[in-house]
Amino acid sequence: MSLFWRIFLLNAVGLVAAAALLLGPVTVSTPVLPGEALAVVGGLAALLAANALVLRVGLAPLQRLGRAMATADLRRPGARAPVSGPAETAALITTYNTMLDRLEAERAAGAARALSAQERERQRIARELHDEVGQTLTAVLLQLKRVADRAPEELREEVGQAQEATRAGLDEIRRIARRLRPGVLEELGLASALRSLAAEFSAHGLTVGHHIPADLPHLTEESELVLYRVAQEGLTNTARHSSADRADVRLRPVTDGVELLVRDNGKGLGGAPDGSGISGMRERALLIGATLCLEPAPGRGTDIRLRIPVVAGDSR
Repeated sequence: MSLFWRIFLLNAVGLVAAAALLLGPVTVSTPVLPGEALAVVGGLAALLAANALVLRVGLAPLQRLGRAMATADLRRPGARAPVSGPAETAALITTYNTMLDRLEAERAAGAARALSAQERERQRIARELHDEVGQTLTAVLLQLKRVADRAPEELREEVGQAQEATRAGLDEIRRIARRLRPGVLEELGLASALRSLAAEFSAHGLTVGHHIPADLPHLTEESELVLYRVAQEGLTNTARHSSADRADVRLRPVTDGVELLVRDNGKGLGGAPDGSGISGMRERALLIGATLCLEPAPGRGTDIRLRIPVVAGDSR
């Protein structure tokens, strides 16, 4: 029964009862006797209590809907308001849930397009750095070597310093290109790419351990790329913000898929809001239907857990 008919019928019962009392043999004395006043007050209280009960029961689903709307977060999909209550309220909740389904689908499609465009742009920039800037610096390095061979003794030290600076710049360009476009992921696979990533960050004042078994379930190219990017962003945040001296990258099969764990012994999140790095990780997780969880690590530090569902029975 709809909320309208519930309230209408309750009020109709009260009015019919009041009319029957007025037209019946029951009368109210003047002045009103205590018993008569008690009966009137009791009837009015019963009518108000019944009316309040019907309104509370009828409006409770709307209150739950309001709380669901206030806490809705498209970055954490799947939460829906329970459909209950009178017909109008149930229809409203169903419409709201349908709207959330549409918004999440559109957001996922938009995120997929944005991340795909981002990866293409990363690859383009990496190629330009490697092919254009890298080759230019290589040519400069060779030219400096020829200059050093013919330079007077008093200038050779300065030319040597220029060579070292150019060589360091060339190494940095190559490192940036590798991070922009993980060629090792395409050539050698996910396990080798994660081991290479751990070694790369270990060379910058952070000791990064890794545990990556060989018998992993089969993963799509998109899932492998998301795993690599989340590990890369997690280690980047660790190196830049956590003040940690130790981190671990672990990849293991679980009951319904694969779980990546990036753990550090730094100062932790400290209630800070999500930055662009964490938001990017959440976007990537949504893209492949994975779940991302950030929580305090045992003792101190931060755990980043990414769980990716895979089809059972497929193994690498």
